[in-house]
Amino acid sequence: MGEQKDRMLAGEWYLPRDPDLTADNERRQRLCAAYNTPGAASREERRAILSELVGSLGQGVNIRPPFHCDYGTNISLGDWVFVNFNAVFLDAAPITIGSDVQIGPNVQLLTPHHEMDAERRREGWERAEPITIGDNVWLGGGVIVCPGVTIGENTVVGAGTVVTKDLPAGVLAVGNPARVVRELG
Repeated sequence: MGEQKDRMLAGEWYLPRDPDLTADNERRQRLCAAYNTPGAASREERRAILSELVGSLGQGVNIRPPFHCDYGTNISLGDWVFVNFNAVFLDAAPITIGSDVQIGPNVQLLTPHHEMDAERRREGWERAEPITIGDNVWLGGGVIVCPGVTIGENTVVGAGTVVTKDLPAGVLAVGNPARVVRELG
């Protein structure tokens, strides 16, 4: 494994131009293209592609294409996860999704950070923090989850919400940035 990929996986600042990361990206492009091409694959073939693409795939997972990710290998999906159209999972760090999670259309799970210093940003430096989503969470359409966020089980995040900080279990959160508006029974 290359130095930059090692740094990425350790959560350190890295340059994504690493040959190993480039090869991983090319693998992801090939698999996503096969998964996303309308009518090109049966349900069983799509499941096989998804099994090769993601790191861990639970029973009954349903991801409606198109689906986009950075690498795929850093994504773990529990049982009976449903992901609607146009999902973007940038998985430079682990994205862990529990069981029975519902994800609306156009949801973005974003693990990368880019450098605030203009020169380092121009050089391409980035780092990533994991995202964890507990069991039985519902993310409404257009939700954006930022790097390092954990969402507790049984939480509902309203459409269009931007989640910048952890959310506890069993709450309804809405807004930009997300704020808890009530506990759920």
